[in-house]
Amino acid sequence: MKLFKYFFWLLYRIWFYILVALPILILFPILLISIAKESWYPFFFRIARLWAKFILIGMGFAYRIKRDEIPDKNKSYMFVANHTSMADIMLMLVTVKNPFVFVGKAELAKIPLFGFFYKRTCILVDRSSPRSRQAVFLRAQRRLKSGVSICIFPEGGVPEEHVMLDAFKDGAFRLAINHQIPIVPITFADNKKRFSYTFFSGGPGRMRVKIHKFIPTKGLKIEDTKRLNENSRVVILKQLEAFNNE
Repeated sequence: MKLFKYFFWLLYRIWFYILVALPILILFPILLISIAKESWYPFFFRIARLWAKFILIGMGFAYRIKRDEIPDKNKSYMFVANHTSMADIMLMLVTVKNPFVFVGKAELAKIPLFGFFYKRTCILVDRSSPRSRQAVFLRAQRRLKSGVSICIFPEGGVPEEHVMLDAFKDGAFRLAINHQIPIVPITFADNKKRFSYTFFSGGPGRMRVKIHKFIPTKGLKIEDTKRLNENSRVVILKQLEAFNNE
């Protein structure tokens, strides 16, 4: 029985990478055109949302999204969520209809095929480099001015398996204050169980999502960053606890 589980997990991981790569290979020429100009990003984003749905459905993930508030399609936001799974990227793309740009780890650009488009459409950060973090800030400012939103997983990485929610970094909240855009906290409940970074684990099932009421930043100053950070974290943490008690 145990051997069967390990065999299933191995095939399940391989299947995930097939689902990630297959649409990219099929749509490669269209994807290349869609990233030729930064102004064409919304078109690329629509394709990315279809790619994400294809993967989630193909993996047997039944996502259920509850919304306390719906983003205005004509406004920019800072989307923040807890980070536990490789499927977080896909679930975020399905959850949010407003075009947004991920701020993510530079290491993901090394993934074959996926990394080619990742590094051309996302804002990459090397967290060990202060110069890289400053460059991220400037690139994010430019994208926000073009009307696109930003998505950051503010834990700054994937926490240990036993940690429900790690401390948040300040970058997302400083950026939101600087541009006076609302924070949109989002809670992912089941991603760690469905498809964590532990290789021999996971399986089909539900993925619960909650988009919380937006946290305004109008009138806030940089010295309010820590308070905004903690308020956002508390919202997500309480929802994780509520999901666990269901």
